[in-house]
Parts: sequence; C-alpha cells; structure tokens
Amino acid sequence: MTDMLGQIRSLGDQLRWAAEVEPPHIGTFSEVLFAGMGGSGIAGDYAAVVAGPSGTRVTVHKGYGPMPSWAIRVRPLVIAASYSGNTEETLDFVTSAAESGLPVATVTTGGRLAELTARHGWGTIPVPGGLQPRAAAGYMIGAVVRLLEGAKSLDDHRLAFLEAAELADRMTQESSDAWQRADSIAAALEGRIPIIYGGGPISSVVAQRWKTQINENAKVPAWYSVLPELDHNEITGWETLPALTREHLGIVLLRDETDHDRVAKRIAHTRKLTEEAVPWVGEVRSSGSSRLARLVSLTVVGDLASWMLATRLGVDPVPVATIEKLKRLLVED
Repeated sequence: MTDMLGQIRSLGDQLRWAAEVEPPHIGTFSEVLFAGMGGSGIAGDYAAVVAGPSGTRVTVHKGYGPMPSWAIRVRPLVIAASYSGNTEETLDFVTSAAESGLPVATVTTGGRLAELTARHGWGTIPVPGGLQPRAAAGYMIGAVVRLLEGAKSLDDHRLAFLEAAELADRMTQESSDAWQRADSIAAALEGRIPIIYGGGPISSVVAQRWKTQINENAKVPAWYSVLPELDHNEITGWETLPALTREHLGIVLLRDETDHDRVAKRIAHTRKLTEEAVPWVGEVRSSGSSRLARLVSLTVVGDLASWMLATRLGVDPVPVATIEKLKRLLVED
C-alpha cells in the first residue's frame, strides 16, 4: 500500500503553507469564474463557500470552453486551477478566456498551464508538487483563496488557515474523536454503496468531496445528495426495493451550523421515513469558528473514512488506473 494516510496527514502543513503565501495583486473583482476538474476543481467549490459572506460571487465551471455569454459581458476574473497543469478541460477553457480577453490567474505545479501563465503574464500562485491532486486539497484551496485576496475579493484569511491547520493536525491523530468516527463509518460502509447527505452550503460541498474521495480511494461507487432538494425526489426512491437497499447501501449525514433550521426538521422526518429501507450509518458535525475550519473538519473525517474503507477492502488508495486508461484513450482519439 502506498502512503495515502501520510498525504492526508499533510493537510495541516499545506494549510500553514497557504497562510504564508503572498498573493499577487491582480486588480479588484467582485465576480470570479473558476475553472478546474477533479481534485483541483473541488478547490473552487470550497472557495465559493468561503467567499459567500463577502459578497463576491464565485461561479465554478467544470468542463471545456467556450466562455459563457455572461462572462463576456461581465468580465470576471477567471481562475484556472490544475494541479498537474495538463488537465485537458481546464486548458481548453482558459484558452477560451485568453481569446476573449478576460483577466486570468492560475494555480498549478507546472505543465502546460504554467507555460501559458508565463507566456501571457498572468498572476499565479505555484503550488508544491509530488502528491495526488485530491491529496493536495490544502495547497489548491489555499492558493485559490489567497488569489481571491489578491483580487480584493476576500479579506485576509491567514488566521482561518492557521485555525484549520491546527484542527487538521489534531483530527488526523489516532487518538482523536474524528479518527474513531471515521473508523466507525468505514466499518459500517464496508460492503455497501455509500450515500452522503448534506444540508447547507458547507455540509453539501463537503458531501461532494466525501463522494469523490470514496470513489478514488476505495474504488467503489458512491453518490451525494443535498437537502432540501432530495426531499422533492430522492426520498421516493427508497420505496420499491427496500430489501436490496437495506442490505447494500448506507447513508452518512454531514451537518453544519449554517444548515437552515428547517433542514434540521427535514432531516429528522426524512430519516424516519427512510430508515427501514436504508440504514443511516453515521453522522458528522463540523467544528471550528471560521467557515474554512468547518469545511476542513468535515473533510478530514471523510478523507480518513475513505482511506480506512480502502484498507478494509484491500485496495491501494493511491493509483487511479481507470482514469489513467481513459486519458490514454483520449490521447489516441
């Protein structure tokens, strides 16, 4: 087994690195269009949540170009993030941004994106390499948030990064409550398809992270859904095959203080209406004072649980062979 746990435990150091980075001054923007995929793309989702109270709107784009028509009209700052620097979709999108004359800033370790950055003179924050993109979340989220500071879209978040780093260090220790919670959830999910529920801006975006970490680390299917939306569709999906879903699926609920009061009532009723058809195997509540710290607190438990589930299944959590095969097939086309 390769050392995914060591990469997970590096999150605190990554966040401290982010606290020390000096962002480039790239103008003043209240509209940001973020482009990124996979482990790099989640940085935009997290940054959008962090930026929420500031009044800055961060729109996340995950795919190819061209530029949406609103961007041509509004002229937001385009932030392109690719850990490898060679993500096909992100390169296509940022090329479209350049052709449209939009302001661009980047986050990468190198590759083609670094070459484009140097050629165009874009503002950038280079991040350290050597990790799986999904394990570099602290670097990628940190760099994107610091770019937002450089664009005067956010106030200084250095204290929030330090709070989050201390939380990550503490939670990744085997003696922590977070470790025990992750282990309990992994045990309950063994042999099941995980379903992650969130109910607000913080819990919902981390539910997506849990889903993708389980996919890539444990190599099993998973999905995530969000309350209250799932109460308008998914809740009926548990009616017809209860014998199958009760045996093979399991729900984990993520919660945060920003969840709407009515969502708490919906959770209670939704659980009561569905728990005979599908077990609710775990619940995780965020901790910390800043939005960034609370995002990190939920993230750490999910990262640990995905690694523990991989260990239980005898799967190496680091390689993503099918993704690499797909990339090779696309190159051949």
